[in-house]
Amino acid sequence: MNDYDSGRIAALLDQLHYSPAAEPGEADLILLTTCSVRQKAADKIYSELGRLNKLKMRNPRIIIGVGGCLAQHEPDHLLKQFPCIDLLYGTGALARLPGLLQAAALGKRPVDVEMDDGHTMYGRLPRAAVDSSQTSALVTVMQGCNNYCTYCIVPYVRGPEWSRPPDDILEETVRLLAQGVRDITLLGQNVNSYGKNLSVPCSFAGLLGRLNALDGLERLRFITSHPRDLTDELIACFGTLDTLCEHIHLPVQSGSDRILRAMNRRYTAAAFEELIVKLRAVRPDISITSDIIVGFPGESDDDFIQTRNLIARTGFDDLFIFHYTDRQGTRACSLPDKISYNIKIQRLRELNTLQRDISRQRNEALVGRTLEVLFEGPSSRGNDTLAGRTRSNKVVNCPAPRDLAGSNARVIIRAAGIHSLTGTLA
Repeated sequence: MNDYDSGRIAALLDQLHYSPAAEPGEADLILLTTCSVRQKAADKIYSELGRLNKLKMRNPRIIIGVGGCLAQHEPDHLLKQFPCIDLLYGTGALARLPGLLQAAALGKRPVDVEMDDGHTMYGRLPRAAVDSSQTSALVTVMQGCNNYCTYCIVPYVRGPEWSRPPDDILEETVRLLAQGVRDITLLGQNVNSYGKNLSVPCSFAGLLGRLNALDGLERLRFITSHPRDLTDELIACFGTLDTLCEHIHLPVQSGSDRILRAMNRRYTAAAFEELIVKLRAVRPDISITSDIIVGFPGESDDDFIQTRNLIARTGFDDLFIFHYTDRQGTRACSLPDKISYNIKIQRLRELNTLQRDISRQRNEALVGRTLEVLFEGPSSRGNDTLAGRTRSNKVVNCPAPRDLAGSNARVIIRAAGIHSLTGTLA
């Protein structure tokens, strides 16, 4: 979503007659689009601002702005800690950037963290430019969240859920397809709840059906889903919509019902596993990835074992495993029985080891099969190798001529690693 927002901001700056600089030292304006979902993401911004402080001392005329979730979450801290910052704007203020830039140029150090109606904001922003070689693109369909998981800062920095009208989404998608894009990923904090606040109701499954009918669309994806809102109607789409790729990211967070209640996830481990059964019944070759948080306050050894057992039973294609960190302003921040850092890291490493074995096994099961790969560009393995993705979002490296970049090709999978596959052209 930050990639998407940054593209819209870049298009706005282009209208204001800015052009991209090759490196920070050559820039008149530097804007950081930030994330606040985990402490690690915030720490990366602090480090970058430390570097920009030094750059600002060497060249005081540079305007430095910080936007997005971290600016929404802790504007006072950022302004106090980093004197290099000239303006701050929150997640709802993107369309008001021209005025903020004018104020910053006059030395006023403006701050705008007022929440705006998302549809109004995006309606005032120009569309992001598409490179001629670009085959995939992102499209935001909704923002915000009403679930209020106890560990999560997102509802406080992105606001309540709102959905873009389907006609607006279709119009943007048609424009992207006309420019050569063939792979569309729909974005939202919880795409499964899309359409609930529209004046004319439209479910997320209904939106997928309308997009599926568009000429030129070859691959359709979405992130992220909340298990509580994954309906049978949406699950059925994996068996009926030919453009919908066989991949879903479905964060489970824990395998312990006690911890799931403390997280306010509002489903049980058994209910989650039943969703996995339904998905694989509709699409046996579906790739399923998930998120896990270890070391949530009060997580006992037994709670952790239940999570480990769920991972072993489910056989995720990949997992994103994080150790819990307090996010100021969330309910979990004030919970007792915090887990020590050493225990959190030990549990994280144990689950990573388990998942690496599972990922390798699931990838090795693809060796010998012929899969459709959309080549995205040169591989890091060398100039004679292209990298691309299968419909199930597996990365494939394959010796292939450079002019196949941007094209689909049938690839025989010859070898499998933990995170990628290696193949040859069929």
